[in-house]
Amino acid sequence: MANNEVILLGFWPSSFGMRVRIALAEKGVEYEYKDEDLRNKSDLLLKMNPIHKKIPVLVHNNKPVCESSIIVQYIDEVWSDKNPLLPSDPYQRAQARFWADFIDKKIYDGAKKIWTSKGEDQEVAKKESIEHLKVLEEQLGDKPYFGGDTFGYVDVSLIPYYSWFYLLETEGNFKIEESNPKIIEWAKRCMQRESVAKTLPDQKKVYEFVQEYKKKLGVE
Repeated sequence: MANNEVILLGFWPSSFGMRVRIALAEKGVEYEYKDEDLRNKSDLLLKMNPIHKKIPVLVHNNKPVCESSIIVQYIDEVWSDKNPLLPSDPYQRAQARFWADFIDKKIYDGAKKIWTSKGEDQEVAKKESIEHLKVLEEQLGDKPYFGGDTFGYVDVSLIPYYSWFYLLETEGNFKIEESNPKIIEWAKRCMQRESVAKTLPDQKKVYEFVQEYKKKLGVE
């Protein structure tokens, strides 16, 4: 599958876009990256994702694939000769998809509520996020990665959120390492991988971006 034209439409702070970049890096796929201005979306983005008009979009030989979890699965199937991300066993593959879905539904929403709310609502969001991370810690167990000894689909799904941890801790006035030490150990292990280290932005850069974003919205 070499010599194919691959373009990725993304937005640098997006954890969903980071997933795709990590997956492409794990597979050694060369691609062109286009960072979108989400307030002034490009014609290419609107053409390639006319339904949701969102990033990320992987354009492979002029054919669009949308939604980060679907894109990562697509990448794993197309470039199947290197670093498999999903298990070969059907049951294990189904379990990996279940936990990726859990991350999308629980971790993303909880994290967003921490930096968009105040007072009691924020405390509830913080408590829920800690509990959801504890569920993931139980699933991780003593394994180096969620799939066992090898970095895989669930790791790709979760690790981008690590770049948002400083924001969550600062806004929520708590330390994730105190409540969820296994997640931090796992994240540091993932950061030793070149695919992750080169993809995730500096945590303080993400924090500064969100502060500017909130100012523009008139949110304190």
